[in-house]
Amino acid sequence: MNVMGIIFANDANMGGLSDKRTMGSIPFGGRYRQIDFHLSNMAAAGIRHVGIISRQNYQSLINHIGSGEEWGLELEEGGMEFLTPYAMSASHSYRGKLETLYNAMSFLDYGPEDEYVIMADSAILCNIDLTRVLSSHIDSGKDITVVTKTGIANGEKQLDLAIKLDDCGEIADLAVDYVAPAEYLASMDLFVLSKSLLKKLVKECIARNLFHMDRDLVLGSWQRGDISIHVYQFAGLAMFNENIEEYFRNSLSLLDRTTRHDLFYYNHPVYTRVRDRVPSYYGENSRVGNCIVADGCVLNGSVDASVLFRQVTVNEGCKIENCLILNDTVVGENCQLKYVILDKDVVVRPNTKLIGTPTNPIIIKRGEIV
Repeated sequence: MNVMGIIFANDANMGGLSDKRTMGSIPFGGRYRQIDFHLSNMAAAGIRHVGIISRQNYQSLINHIGSGEEWGLELEEGGMEFLTPYAMSASHSYRGKLETLYNAMSFLDYGPEDEYVIMADSAILCNIDLTRVLSSHIDSGKDITVVTKTGIANGEKQLDLAIKLDDCGEIADLAVDYVAPAEYLASMDLFVLSKSLLKKLVKECIARNLFHMDRDLVLGSWQRGDISIHVYQFAGLAMFNENIEEYFRNSLSLLDRTTRHDLFYYNHPVYTRVRDRVPSYYGENSRVGNCIVADGCVLNGSVDASVLFRQVTVNEGCKIENCLILNDTVVGENCQLKYVILDKDVVVRPNTKLIGTPTNPIIIKRGEIV
């Protein structure tokens, strides 16, 4: 069956972590980037024609993905392609996902017209069997399938697209940018539809100065009766990393073994770029409890309930709790860190004390010295 994938790397709203990165290239889980989950989902489903759309700050993403061999993908036309539609845009201003698709129409023109398209967003992480989603979409006979998750709507979080079902399982209400009560389903920004329909809807929306995927293509077309929508409810774990508080909370939730399994092995393994490093070293005076520690670390202090990425150095006398410490960061002697995110290549001087909160962690930007 002909299927192509589109992954929106997207601009991120993640404090200092997103100054020079897209959402897709934000590190997660000690060794991974957020886009790894969607690349792995598509590769496991046998999807080889994948377009990665990014507006800006995509150099880190390109460096991470490389040729795509870790996911069994090949960087070529008809294989995996990096799409930078705003390099060709007349306006050079971002107005929505539909404009990015319109400016990357040559990618959609490749291959047969009966092809299906699966679109995913890098902000929401999951380990999903896309072959089941596609089969459910085809069996439904509907025009568009929206993958959703229960338990996200809580009357506090604003959802990009909220869906309420009636007693027969049909859509009773759709709302965009809505602080939905608990009975609503949250869209996972994962859509399935035919390529011919996608091209038609995108061109019609752009012709009418409409650029928003959820509001204009999904909600607007449904309200006009132009499309039918099938709702696929995903039973597995979905992590919405749409702001720094969610990212920090979800990162530390990986310290739970069941959570790690559900995210990384629920349907298939999640792959990332291979970087060979020496094993981590635990010094005589180190004390490490309930942590994720990647390879190449040198640990001589105390670390609890934290995630340490590759080649982190923690010197003697340090006390680190509930922190995320990214690659190649050095923490000097006798430092105290709690609820802190240290980006790559940070140097923390000896005797430094940094204390944040679970909802407002301190972020130290890449390469800074504190």
